[in-house]
This record gives sequence, structure tokens and C-alpha cells, in this order.
Amino acid sequence: MDKEVITDTKSKLDQTIERFGESLKSLRTGRASASMLDNVIVEAYGTPMPLKQMASIVVPESQLIQITPFDSNNLSAIATTIRNDSRLGLNPSDDGRVVRVPIPPLTEERRRDLAKQVGAKQEETMISIRNIRHDAIDSIDKAKKDKQVGEDEAKRLVSQIEDLVNKAKAETETTAKAKETEIMTL
Repeated sequence: MDKEVITDTKSKLDQTIERFGESLKSLRTGRASASMLDNVIVEAYGTPMPLKQMASIVVPESQLIQITPFDSNNLSAIATTIRNDSRLGLNPSDDGRVVRVPIPPLTEERRRDLAKQVGAKQEETMISIRNIRHDAIDSIDKAKKDKQVGEDEAKRLVSQIEDLVNKAKAETETTAKAKETEIMTL
């Protein structure tokens, strides 16, 4: 039982931190990155498809993303989807073969807004971490109540859980601080 709780908690915390890192990738920093378009879903052949399954995405310059669709019939659908996605705030153009997405420099106001979004995502992650901690400690308390583990063993397990949670919080804070610095740097 004891190893199960620790491994399960560690696994959940790792997944939470990974999701946090992935969610930060979609935030624009003023520099072009193919991962900015990871969450873009384009309507093609009557079904929604992820953009990265329909086209190759490259970053030839620091301020430009170039999208080459595998099927040129999807060119205007890709451009329209990116243009209409208000989260991205981008204005792509196509020349009949590729879609070029210039990345405009961020205004000071937009930088502050993005920094707030990082803070909000960080808070969501911290709430998830607290919930994982709460669930783990509850299961330890239940095992103690059911006499599956002794008092000392329960204290040791809770201490290990707290260590894992503190590491996860520190990692989340470090990641958020790095992203915030990246956003605020001109």
C-alpha cells in the first residue's frame, strides 16, 4: 500500500507539471515557435483535424512561422482558422503554396496580459497539486483507520508526500518565473 500511494502521487504530480509546461508553450512570447500552433484545429474534409497532422510547420526566421499543407486544397482553411483564433491574435497570409504567419512584436500591455495568464495557469496547477496531496493523505488516513498501516508508517508516508508536493510546487514556480521573464523581455 505504501509504495502504491507514493508512486501514484508522484505520477499524478509529474503529469500535472507536464500539462502546465505544455499549456505555457501556447503562450506567445514575441518570437515565432511552431508549438504556438499546437492547439489549432482546422476543419478539413468535413472533420476537425489538428493542424500539425495536415501540414509541416517550420520557423525560418525568429518572427515568422511557415506552414506548408500536405494538400494545397486546405490552404485557405488553415489561414482562415489561424486568423479567426482570437487567442493567437495572428494575421496569416498565403501565396497559393504556403501560409506565412508573421509574429508581431508584443506591446507592453499584451506582455502584462500574458504574464497574468501565466499566473492564472500557475494557480490552476497549484490547485491540482493541492488536490493530489489531499487525495494521497486521505488514502493514507483511510489505511491507518483500517489498520493497514501503523501510526509511524503513516507519518513517514505523509512526510514523503509532502516532499513530493514541495518539489512539484518549486518546479511549477521555476517554470512560471522563466516563462514570465521570457514574455517580459523585449
